[in-house]
Amino acid sequence: MARSLLLTIAAMSAKSNERAVVTARQVRQRPAGLVPRHRSVSPFVACLLGSVLLTVSSARADDTKRDLTELDIEALMNLEVTSVSKKAEKSSEAAAALYVITAEDIRRSGATTIPDALRLAPGVNVAQVDANKWAVGVRGFTNLLNDKLLVLIDGRSVYTPLFGGVFWDVQDTLLDDVDRIEVIRGPGGTLWGANAVNGVINIITKTAKDTQGGLLTAQGGTQDRGEGAARYGGKLGDDFYYRVYAKYFNRDGEFTPGREENDGWQMGRTGFRTDWDMTKRDRLTFQGDYYEGRVGPFATSASPQAEDTVAGGNLLGRFTRTFASDSDISIQSYFDYTYRNDSAFREGRNTYDLDFQHRLPLAGNQELIWGLDYRVSEDDFRGSPGVDVVPASRAVQFYGGFLQDEIRLLDDKLRFTAGTKIEHNDFTGIEYQPSARVSWTPVERQTVWAAVSRAVRTPSRIEHDFFTETPNPSTQTISRATGNPDAASEKLVAYEAGYRFKPIDRVFLDLAVFYNDYTDLSTYGAKQPVFEPGFPGTPVIPILVANHMKGQVYGCELAADAQLTERWRLRGTYSYLGIDVRPKPGDIDPQTSAKSSPANQFSIRSLLDLPAKSELDLVFRYVDSFRAGALLGGDNGEPIPSYVSLDVHLAHRLSNGVEVSVVGQNLLSDHHKEFRGGTQVQRAAYGKVAWHF
Repeated sequence: MARSLLLTIAAMSAKSNERAVVTARQVRQRPAGLVPRHRSVSPFVACLLGSVLLTVSSARADDTKRDLTELDIEALMNLEVTSVSKKAEKSSEAAAALYVITAEDIRRSGATTIPDALRLAPGVNVAQVDANKWAVGVRGFTNLLNDKLLVLIDGRSVYTPLFGGVFWDVQDTLLDDVDRIEVIRGPGGTLWGANAVNGVINIITKTAKDTQGGLLTAQGGTQDRGEGAARYGGKLGDDFYYRVYAKYFNRDGEFTPGREENDGWQMGRTGFRTDWDMTKRDRLTFQGDYYEGRVGPFATSASPQAEDTVAGGNLLGRFTRTFASDSDISIQSYFDYTYRNDSAFREGRNTYDLDFQHRLPLAGNQELIWGLDYRVSEDDFRGSPGVDVVPASRAVQFYGGFLQDEIRLLDDKLRFTAGTKIEHNDFTGIEYQPSARVSWTPVERQTVWAAVSRAVRTPSRIEHDFFTETPNPSTQTISRATGNPDAASEKLVAYEAGYRFKPIDRVFLDLAVFYNDYTDLSTYGAKQPVFEPGFPGTPVIPILVANHMKGQVYGCELAADAQLTERWRLRGTYSYLGIDVRPKPGDIDPQTSAKSSPANQFSIRSLLDLPAKSELDLVFRYVDSFRAGALLGGDNGEPIPSYVSLDVHLAHRLSNGVEVSVVGQNLLSDHHKEFRGGTQVQRAAYGKVAWHF
């Protein structure tokens, strides 16, 4: 929330909305009064929709057998996940609201970014703000930087302690190398620590052993001006595997009524991974990435030729020793460097992290997992005129440990898990995050689970240290907004329950309900105006970060999977969300994210295997209307209409390892708005060629 204030005062909204001042060198001017041209691909849509009826009948007539293991309902229920308990377990038996987006899901959806892939999960609201920014929320509080959602890539946290949240534009990798995305809806603080409040998203890439050989991809279309990637995996000796990759993309800007597109996006990235099976019990993984990119050029009245630049890199090492099927240790360490320079601020950050974990069996059908972790994050911040943080550079430390005990009863049909995380941070001291979970599988086809958890969000660096003064000529006052060294953590107590069952062989249903009780949510407390010698005759209004808001969020989520025929599968999701957040009278409500989540969302996916190694996949999505709160709170937020969208993916695999695909996105309208400010998402189409060798 503090970023909203900071970027508002620093004209971040001007960067998103006030982009009309652009030099002639940067854009092509439209003739006065000319209506912006909308792209139209109606014939393409008609052909794709018409082909569905033709291909369904032909699929039934073709008796050729194909390997559909990746689409089997049993395989879905038996997927191994690690994010819920920090150990491998069946996804159908996990005592949490969990959804797994597999590599096959990503490929067949036609998604080109991780945020777009997250649209496949229930309970996740993904709103594209402009060509390179997304607001992602789990169970509410959707915002450009969601400070209640922890995101990991191979165990490396990408949550920034500067503003609190995730810069999605730089969370990228070669999507062909993603093994799965585990989405936990609900608190994960007991294992993952602070800021895992509303959910945990764990992006897990494939091992080097699973990416042997070469891969070349190229794609381009109406929005994707050009994208290419190359990856090669090899082997040294019998036990050492490696891969290297590089990718680059250049994407066009989105639609803004009456203005030229100027929010394009270019980025290059390279990386590697090695996996060494040192012995039958020991494995060592070492991996890293480096990226550089630019966003723009933007044009504002303050900076007519501005351009955002980003860069970063990371190195991660992990050692695992397995003693038995239920006993192992792991040590992980990573270094992460990020740099961002835009019109509102410039920041460089170095993060160092060390984690240790030990899993061991105990008497009485118990399994204990415990661990220790330490992280230090150093930043160097430079704000825009009138907006800054004091001190400009600071190192923030987090350290602590967790303990979790699982007890298995009734021949492993009943599992009770309890644990807590005890963690220290430099802003609020020691925080406790306990949880208790129970999972009961009376028969193979059914699992009932319930959980009670406590989680916290610690103050960000901005909330603690920022300082800004803004003159208001209309009222002849000066607003002085400052961070609060005594700011408290936001707190959540969550109550959850779920039921997974397989009513018939070809159908699987997953239902979750939840009730979240929040206290100490952040607000801006405006104090009485004061007069100071530096501003004679002009009242100064102090605005201080406080914790004067509370509220409840409740809802339900449903995921359904039906294998209608050997070749045709339907998958659906539905989410309902209710929000009741109440600030203290007189306080400014900065939690605009509380108002920026739709009450209802649902999607239907059709996955059809055609004859001759072809596929036709459709994703239909509905998102309810909502009123995105104004950046400084209040009730006059921007209305975001409901919208429907249709994505179509048509692919054909050749015998020489080449796959050719065509994807249409947002085909039901020329453009639509998904979030406040920014631009509008356009109808788009692209073609892709991938060669595995």
